[in-house]
Amino acid sequence: MTNPAPDHESTAAPVEPHRVLVLNSGSSSVKYQLLDMRDRSRLASGLVERIGEETSRLVHTPLTGGEPRERTGRMADHDAALKAAAEELTADGLGLDSPELAAIGHRVVHGGLRFTAPTVITDEVLKEIERLVPVAPLHNPANITGIRTAQALRPDLPQVAVFDTAFHTTMPEAAARYAIDVETADAHRIRRYGFHGTSHAYVSRKTAELLGKAPEDVNVIVLHLGNGASASAVAGGRCVETSMGLTPLEGLVMGTRSGDIDPAVTFHLKRVAGMSADEIDVLLNKRSGLVGLCGDNDMREIRRRIEEGDEQAALAFDIYIHRLKKYIGAYAAVLGRVDAVAFTAGVGENSAPVREAAIAGLEEFGLAVDAGLNAVRSGEPRLISPEYARVAVAVVPTDEELEIADQTFALVAPDAVRVDN
Repeated sequence: MTNPAPDHESTAAPVEPHRVLVLNSGSSSVKYQLLDMRDRSRLASGLVERIGEETSRLVHTPLTGGEPRERTGRMADHDAALKAAAEELTADGLGLDSPELAAIGHRVVHGGLRFTAPTVITDEVLKEIERLVPVAPLHNPANITGIRTAQALRPDLPQVAVFDTAFHTTMPEAAARYAIDVETADAHRIRRYGFHGTSHAYVSRKTAELLGKAPEDVNVIVLHLGNGASASAVAGGRCVETSMGLTPLEGLVMGTRSGDIDPAVTFHLKRVAGMSADEIDVLLNKRSGLVGLCGDNDMREIRRRIEEGDEQAALAFDIYIHRLKKYIGAYAAVLGRVDAVAFTAGVGENSAPVREAAIAGLEEFGLAVDAGLNAVRSGEPRLISPEYARVAVAVVPTDEELEIADQTFALVAPDAVRVDN
């Protein structure tokens, strides 16, 4: 019989940190998810919105069971918002002081050309993210605020930046460069960067998995269609073209953004309408796209209006679809061979009419949609093309938080054992 261990010695095995907290800090909101990376399961998630207003609101969902909890009342800043979120996690036994927490992963929108992979945040890294504020004035400041707040809450913990732009840094110069004076472009970092990179990376990889192939063997056109929308051409797992550019304004028609537009429109509005640069910025980013065309940026409402005979809504939908078709055709030409077109994000995953209309008429490209399969609602990756179609059409729910958690954990715990769920 073995002797019991002395009282002063612990018989418990040391805890291997295996949780990752993912933070997505906006200008007036924070989204968060806590994941167990042993099986990639979610332990809790939440959203704090209207930060800085009297009517701040936090909705916390314990994903291991239990009803969502809500609290309201002023949260003056991101520090207060994250502390409130930490309190909710603690109430679930998932406090941020837990030794099981391995790292905090932050979504950072713009990483420029320097950051091509997830990066542990140091003072120098944070300074570089700050230097990129002029090319991402709506996003990077909020991301920086979230990072600083998280650092204050857990200064001992690795903080990792996962960049929206990183996946697109594999684009060739012919795709990334604008045809303007090179010295001017280089002096002011003007080039195509692309965004939604974590989504495009995740969805292109999942599409290959759906086809039973390795990512390096598959060419995919990914259509990330939410309130913000972007397309990418992914050849063998590497992005070779994407629709968003220096900022998230370029490309597809979006909820409130114009997408592609003749740059001279801005000069015309300044000269003829007397609009300032800030007014034009607001017009193109917040009062254009679907909301500018018909007053609504919710695709469900637009479809309802179309069914009631609303011609303005129908025109907005047609413009939206026309732009989508242009990009599908252009990216088919860029790739040379297309194995799949994948729809993702809120509209892409949930709007069967958008998917049907975007593919209609592209039969010569080998594309087709099966009406029955397209009508099915599911949270799982699935094919909606008929068996005879030469090119697969897929619906692949995106999971940007899981992608950020995966990249974060792989960086801080590269030898950890994982079990896919």
